[in-house]
Amino acid sequence: QVQLVESGGGLVQPGGSLRLSCAASGSIISRLAMGWYRQAPGKRELVAAITSGGSTDYADSVKGRFTISRENAKNTVYLQMNSLKPEDTAVYYCNAAKFWGQGTLVTVSS
Repeated sequence: QVQLVESGGGLVQPGGSLRLSCAASGSIISRLAMGWYRQAPGKRELVAAITSGGSTDYADSVKGRFTISRENAKNTVYLQMNSLKPEDTAVYYCNAAKFWGQGTLVTVSS
């Protein structure tokens, strides 16, 4: 069983930055692709993904602004979010295989 715990969400002004963290129990995640999803009313999308080898992919809406990374020694995956926009407001979830975190709310508003 893998448990994922997200942190780092909060309220930020447009143009600001946040870094989300996803801490996993167990070292198995080093062998798993990891992803960040977000859920806004009526919409769910994959924001960013990273393979076990470190290859990354991003939704078009966040390319150039968000960066996903992983630190296997700490069983942690990060999502650095820069130049945030109001439309980035959502609950962000960490995913690994069939495992999901509880989500962390990001609100971008002035």
